[in-house]
Amino acid sequence: MINIDNLKFDERGLIPAIVVDSATKRVLTLAYMNRESLQISMEKGLTCFYSRSRQQLWLKGETSGNYQHIVSITADCDGDALVVEVVKDGPACHLGTDSCFENPLFEGETAPAFQYQDLMDMLVGRRENPKEGSYTTYLFEKGLDKILKKVGEETTEVIISAKDGDKANTIYEIGDLMYHVMVLMIEMGIGLDDIKREMASRHVIDKKVKQEKMVK
Repeated sequence: MINIDNLKFDERGLIPAIVVDSATKRVLTLAYMNRESLQISMEKGLTCFYSRSRQQLWLKGETSGNYQHIVSITADCDGDALVVEVVKDGPACHLGTDSCFENPLFEGETAPAFQYQDLMDMLVGRRENPKEGSYTTYLFEKGLDKILKKVGEETTEVIISAKDGDKANTIYEIGDLMYHVMVLMIEMGIGLDDIKREMASRHVIDKKVKQEKMVK
């Protein structure tokens, strides 16, 4: 690990910090830190930035509750920029959006990498703006009981494929199951962040259990 003294702050004593969602790797925001805010960030494990407009420190989430818990901070090869991976408690942008980067400027011909959030957004769109002939719209129109039935059916298909040792078909059936589970999540008002927090809490518990066993 490098020392903070090896970083190159600009003439204003600032260094750009690119904040990234640790789970999705999506860029959340670009902010700036000075030496003091960086030290506070490392001490608290929460992002603390320097506001160029207000010319003061600000702890992200202090007023909104949308804290960003730091997973790691990495400097670039020149030591004049940082990437801060975080687990966020809420929207990263002051406008209430998941990321500050929500305005497309150019799209090339290369297909974007699959993102679960993109699929969730599409499914939400089908619920809020029903589309005739859409299977997703059909599920939402039929309601919870139909969605639960499909989740049960797809779970059974996964079990059968796995029992038969058919890897390719098991992958296919798991994809179907995950789709229907995501429809269920939307129907019940559950977001991906809710699942991430739940899984993260289990990881911490599992880590503690392992440590306790090692001590014994």
